[in-house]
Amino acid sequence: MSEKKYGIRITLTQENPMRAEHLLGDDWESVRWYDSAAARDEAYEDVTRHMPNYRRGDHTAQVVERVDR
Repeated sequence: MSEKKYGIRITLTQENPMRAEHLLGDDWESVRWYDSAAARDEAYEDVTRHMPNYRRGDHTAQVVERVDR
């Protein structure tokens, strides 16, 4: 099985209250890995789309970026 090379890193914005030490902390991140750039890019579009349960004008307080190994 080959190592997945294409990923999405999710971190919190500076103003995100979840960065509090008793919650997720300053260094929290989540990385998801994919077999292909196409699969990663499809997932990226899904993660960054506007969530239907958010109010108009609201936005997610996270930073989403593509990464490669």
